[in-house]
Order: sequence, then structure tokens, then C-alpha cells
Amino acid sequence: MPTTVSPSETAPTRYAHHIQAQALTVRRGRRTAVDGIDLNLGTGVHGVLGPNGAGKTTLIRTLATVLTPHSGDLELLGSALRSRGELRALRRQLGYLPQTFGHYPRFTLREFVAYMAWLKEVPRHRMADAVQHAIDRVDLTDRAEDRMGSLSGGMLRRAGIAQAIVNDPAILLLDEPTVGLDPAQRMEFRTLLRDIGEQSCVLVSTHLVEDVGAACAGVVLMDEGRTVFAGPLDHLRAAGSDTDQGDSAIERGYTALLRRHPANQPEAGR
Repeated sequence: MPTTVSPSETAPTRYAHHIQAQALTVRRGRRTAVDGIDLNLGTGVHGVLGPNGAGKTTLIRTLATVLTPHSGDLELLGSALRSRGELRALRRQLGYLPQTFGHYPRFTLREFVAYMAWLKEVPRHRMADAVQHAIDRVDLTDRAEDRMGSLSGGMLRRAGIAQAIVNDPAILLLDEPTVGLDPAQRMEFRTLLRDIGEQSCVLVSTHLVEDVGAACAGVVLMDEGRTVFAGPLDHLRAAGSDTDQGDSAIERGYTALLRRHPANQPEAGR
């Protein structure tokens, strides 16, 4: 059965489906990191969950056009990315925050976000306003002229989020975005995600089940490169029972679905 997450029926969208993948397979060396998954994602905030080594980061990097699929079909914003021109046009509409991102320590925060806006070909007449708006949205207005090398870990993470949203992306891809954020900042971040998700397709890879529960409408659960579950958050909550491990319905559903996955079943005769 195809594993899909449908866009919200009430949310506005510029595309019928922002992300479409069929039998998507990505190899890293000899290992198959993403193994034949199907996706159908539209407007809204979607979480990607799974244990270490599940393939979450490889999936995000592939959707960000950093990695090339080995096989299968992938369309982003209706483009199959068959030409350099299509790829360049798409990247103007992508926002991406990797687990770790590079920066020039001597750049100020404003210079860093402006540089990323330039790389994304934000029009010159819009750039100053776009940079300021992105910095304001991550609550770093009073640190805009500070050098990147002087920022704390949590501030750097917020700077990374600012560069990811400076071009008002149609697809926003975030890999472990709340690492280093304190509880208050995480709550503000969830509000920002919900706001962006009203117009864009947001995909958040995280280990923090509570962040998914607070911000996401749909969930993709991965294990060993395959999709264990994809669907509405309420269906994930309903998948567990009181006998499953976890402090919340979402955690119990997460535990139950992983336990049922064939990769986690004992081999016959053991």
C-alpha cells in the first residue's frame, strides 16, 4: 500500500503536491539509506521521525537536491529536475537547514543571512527587507550586527533557521532544527513552523517526538530506510496502547509501530 501524507484540505497551496516521490531509493556507498519510499506531501507541517540510522537525514538531503537518487521518481514543485535550469529554478524556492551548517565567523548575522539570500537569488530590491524579516522571525533582531563567531549554539541554530526562510520558500526542509534551543525558544519555533506551514510545505526531521506533536499535522516514520508509517498525527497517536513504552500517546504510537516493523522482529527459530 502506498504510504502518503495528504495536504490539509483547508490550507491554501500554490501546488497540488509540493513533494512527490515513488519508489525513491538513495544509496550511500554500499548501503541503501533510503529504500523505495513513496511520499505525497503538500501544504502544512510534516514531521520525519525514526531512530538513528533510519535514513531521515539522507531523505532530507535528497529532497534538498544535495544528494541524487539512485532510482525511483522524484518531483519537487512539479519539476522532475531533468535539467540544470530546472534545478536552479527550484533551489530559489527551497529552504534548507542541515544538522550542521558552515558559516564565516567574521560575518555579522545580517551579512550571513544576506549572503544566503544572494545565493538564493532573492531580488536585490527585496533583499534588505527579506533579511530583516527573517532575522526578526527568529528573534535575533538585537544581535543582527554581532559576528557569527560570537553567537551561542542556540543563536547559531536560529541564524540557520533565518537563512533557511529568507527566500520565503515553497518547500522548507529542516534537519534537527531545535538542537540547542531552550524550551521557550522551541515553543516560539513551533509557532513559526505553523505560520510558515499555512502557505508552504515544511518537512522537519527530528528525534523529539514532542516537537512533532506540537507543530506537525502529518508524520513520516522511518526505520532502516523504509517508511513504517505515513499519515495524520492522530493516526500515530492511535497506533499505540497503554502497554507500549512512552510517556505520551505519540511516543506510545511511535514505539508500537517500530516494534511491529519487520526489521525489528526476531528471526524465525531464534
